[in-house]
Amino acid sequence: MSDGQMVPVTVRILDREYQVACPQDEKETLLDSARDLNERMKTIRETGKVVGVDRIAVMAALNLSRELIEHREQERGRDEAERRLRAINRKLESALDNNAQG
Repeated sequence: MSDGQMVPVTVRILDREYQVACPQDEKETLLDSARDLNERMKTIRETGKVVGVDRIAVMAALNLSRELIEHREQERGRDEAERRLRAINRKLESALDNNAQG
């Protein structure tokens, strides 16, 4: 099978099986994602505060979305810090060059 060929994959989430097609080279990632989602949904279900698979799925999706937003914000902060460090580095190099020439 080539890496881009779609293959059927069965995942189990909250005691239900779902058939999903995905590229062969993404199968393990899909299975890992399904395991993670299953664990998150089981945790939500075990709190007893949320009833119904649909509501549990929505809560898990909201939690994942929040985590993704937090991750993006952290990445933006890192990008900004790197930009500032590069600017400081350029100033330092310029000052050192001027000092060496002077």
